[in-house]
Amino acid sequence: MSSTDLPECLGVIPARYASTRFPGKPLAEILGKPMFWHVYTRAIQCPELGRVVIATDDNRIADAAGALDVPVTMTGKDHQSGTDRVQEAAALLNAGPQEVIVNIQGDEPLLNPAMLSLLIRPFKNPEIEVTTLAHKMDTRFAENPDRVKVAFAPNGRALYFSRAPIPYPQNAKDAGFFCHIGLYGFRRTALDRFVSLAPGRLEQIEKLEQLRLIENGIPIHVQVTESRSISVDRPEDIEKVIRQMNASKAAL
Repeated sequence: MSSTDLPECLGVIPARYASTRFPGKPLAEILGKPMFWHVYTRAIQCPELGRVVIATDDNRIADAAGALDVPVTMTGKDHQSGTDRVQEAAALLNAGPQEVIVNIQGDEPLLNPAMLSLLIRPFKNPEIEVTTLAHKMDTRFAENPDRVKVAFAPNGRALYFSRAPIPYPQNAKDAGFFCHIGLYGFRRTALDRFVSLAPGRLEQIEKLEQLRLIENGIPIHVQVTESRSISVDRPEDIEKVIRQMNASKAAL
């Protein structure tokens, strides 16, 4: 099937100024441009995305986006998560009920556009409501609670997400751990339903909002990728990103 069989697709990059570990993170300079610009320029290389916007509640970010000709949508300041901000942006932009809304993390300036294509293509199937990505994880890192694990069925349907090692390898050295990548695609109807639901018990225990979908019977389809990226969580992560960008240029 060709990409013309897909619904329209909107990419939203949530960008908030406030951050406990890294205030002003979207504006952090990387090789002369703010971080959100790097994410945006990579996202627009995804052929399935018809449009990509920054969603922010901060005038400093909005002004910087405008100066760089990056489309921006102003959203409210009281959102509990980036997903809530993405949903408001989709509503403000009049996304259709079957339009695919892609939540693109604003702190991954090394984003591979092919990951977005992989995330979007399952929506050719009208039964798919939500998609996300995962990659094979080295067993040595499975105990790290910051690396969220996902278990899924052979057809790709997510069974559970956890900070604990799942599945537990009782009789095997390699359980085949998969690390969750925090990119999501939603049909607009599923996104609206998600933000209307109260946080669930499992979500509150694990502090993982995607469990709200599973707790409410909204299926999540997992696509496996070999791609990796670097999330910028702290100021010191910027140097890692710059080194990898410079290495990529040298390899060209």
